[in-house]
Amino acid sequence: MLESAAARERAISLVDLARKKGADAADAVYVGDRSQGVSVRLGQLEDVHRSEGEEIGLRVFLGKRNATVASSDLSADALETLVERVLAMAAEAPEDQFAGLAPEELLFREQPIDLDLDDGGDPDPANLRERALAAEDSARAVKGITNSGGAGASSSASIFAIATSHGFCGSTQATGYSNSVSVVGGEGGTMQRDYAWHSARHLADLEAPEEIGRRAAERAVARLNPVSIKPGKMAILFDPRVATTLLGHFIAAISGSAIARQASFLLDALGTQVFAPGITIRDDPFRKRGLRSRVFDGEGLPVQPLDLVRDGVLATWLADSAAARQLGIPPTGHAVRGVSGSPGAGPANLHIAAGQRSREEMIADIKQGILVTELIGHGVNGVTGDYSRGAAGFLISDGEIGPAVAEITIASNLRQMFAMLEPAGDLRFRRGIDSPTLLVPEMVVASA
Repeated sequence: MLESAAARERAISLVDLARKKGADAADAVYVGDRSQGVSVRLGQLEDVHRSEGEEIGLRVFLGKRNATVASSDLSADALETLVERVLAMAAEAPEDQFAGLAPEELLFREQPIDLDLDDGGDPDPANLRERALAAEDSARAVKGITNSGGAGASSSASIFAIATSHGFCGSTQATGYSNSVSVVGGEGGTMQRDYAWHSARHLADLEAPEEIGRRAAERAVARLNPVSIKPGKMAILFDPRVATTLLGHFIAAISGSAIARQASFLLDALGTQVFAPGITIRDDPFRKRGLRSRVFDGEGLPVQPLDLVRDGVLATWLADSAAARQLGIPPTGHAVRGVSGSPGAGPANLHIAAGQRSREEMIADIKQGILVTELIGHGVNGVTGDYSRGAAGFLISDGEIGPAVAEITIASNLRQMFAMLEPAGDLRFRRGIDSPTLLVPEMVVASA
């Protein structure tokens, strides 16, 4: 893995080579990473791994034709061959009137701010093993836990660099750490499994392994002895760990490519009331130590904190340059990409703002409902918004959380769900996409 300066130079040299060999325009992306991890089960070491790799991708344009190739061989001969191959591919590609680099006048030109994404650490495998064992030991110590699916701890470091033929060059460097555990409660046919995990940019920010283990165990034990429920319409509370999936469906629906293809249930929703008044959904690329923080996007454009939804009103699409040209709007600074293929669009650190009521207050007002803690399957239609997924969680009756429920289906339509949705006040920033508990006052619930 190259250092940041060397990674930028490698991307620049590949772009220069492509121009010399006839490309009208080009950009190159370098990705290097180093990772190591340890897994344990029942107190015994199961696996230790360490890897390091690098790839570089080149996209070239010949008029309105373009092609992309990638290689993990960064030798001079290999890159020479790569350039010749991608130019030959571009010559045979169909014309795309919307393809091209980001507008030159919009490129990021400022001094990058420090987002504190790299703590410089590279833990010894023995330290990772201790963390994994501590998480599993804590989980297995909880009454009712009968088996373990294992625990793991890992660390990583990465470099991302991009250079374009019209003058942009930049790189980001980051570290990452994670800890996870999965355990089983109960015995025989009544066994239930659950898990917990945490990830952070700095090791100092990673949650204590004992807390992770205890949370996984308490979740598994709480799921024992699920009861049957009568089908019908009832309130659904989405626990934060599954509530983020609703934000994922929202982001997919407002991506520029989906709108350009007319393949979104929010196709005509820009500037209209999609969520209830007071709802804010914000994207913040500048969060210190954020898992998705960045100072420029995947095309070299500047980024900025942005309310995607303001007071319930949809304020913007998320568009890379190609989709923006199709829609006749400026790119929004949300391009994301790897070494292969063209950029897409995606958020940085996304969250829905906390609401006024606590989770406990919401539960107290529910006569009959379900607290959903797990979602199963992929029954969501991005074109119509129809939503139907398998779920598990806990019955809510007369304002109290009751026994576990499993093998149920919850169904509605995302437009209706968004319009009724209410966030609780328990927002915590732990992931790239964060959400408080979300209440949807009415959905159809049935046995799976």
